[in-house]
Amino acid sequence: MNKLTKIGASALCGSLASVAAANAGSLDVTGGATATYTSLDSVVTGNPLGMASAMTFTGNGELDNGTTFSLTIAHTNKAAYTGSAIAITTPSVGTFTYDEGGGTGIDRIDDMMPTAWEETDGAGLPVGLRTVSGAGGNSDIEWNVGVGLPEGMNVYGSFAPRPDGSKNSNKGVGGASGTEGNGWDIVLTHNGLFDGLNIFGGFSSIDQNPGLGDKDSEAYGATYAIGGATVGYQHSKEDNVGAAGTYYENDAYAISYSVNDDLAVSYGFHESASNSGSTGTLEATSIQVSYSVGGASIKFAENAVDNANYVAGTNREGRTVALTLAF
Repeated sequence: MNKLTKIGASALCGSLASVAAANAGSLDVTGGATATYTSLDSVVTGNPLGMASAMTFTGNGELDNGTTFSLTIAHTNKAAYTGSAIAITTPSVGTFTYDEGGGTGIDRIDDMMPTAWEETDGAGLPVGLRTVSGAGGNSDIEWNVGVGLPEGMNVYGSFAPRPDGSKNSNKGVGGASGTEGNGWDIVLTHNGLFDGLNIFGGFSSIDQNPGLGDKDSEAYGATYAIGGATVGYQHSKEDNVGAAGTYYENDAYAISYSVNDDLAVSYGFHESASNSGSTGTLEATSIQVSYSVGGASIKFAENAVDNANYVAGTNREGRTVALTLAF
């Protein structure tokens, strides 16, 4: 009896060791802390001080067949989690990601312009700009083909059963949606055609009720880097937004220059037109400077917008200063 007990215990320990080896992994935390001061001309701002926690938790593991997996949770706002994603990378068919934070599908190329700090409409001044988000702008499953492609090329396919913006907990559901059905995106990027050149393009389609027509989006453009300078242009358009025939159409231009490893400057311009009750074409500009010393960065943006929120005569200016400490 004692002999059988010892054999059983040995077998159990061996099995547990095998499971532990197959599921061994790690959890890492990276990020920083950012404090901002924002001043907006002719606008009552109240408290101008802001803060971001900027933490990213990443868990990694590996299965027996060489497939790896990761869990990423971004906490870029001190009050709430920004998004999370589970990614499985296989040796033969690429990476599959379930994402709840946006930034996949066509949303990954909504604004690819070079900057010293932030996107033109993301540096502190409320602009009201609408670009493209597609199925990848909300909860979706994305396939990064990743294998069997020419060097420098990536192809992404994204599917969302209901891109309504809901982020569900375990076994949760999003409930009824007024208009949207399932959606899909396809995106291609390529930086191997010519040294310094990066091209990108994508298309998205989201089912909507027959009275609206499908919400179709497209985006394409390129950036080119030579020396310390990078220039870029892109176009995007989203159709049947909220009403049949309603569209938002955008053109963006930008240039950035890295003076050295620590100092960078940039200028960005974004023009956006819409027929959704618009009385003016939105035009936004942002001049930015970023300077880093070790783990600290000081960033500044001078921003302006004409016809904010597509309303003629709504012109504003503002500036933001930020201090970021990385860890």
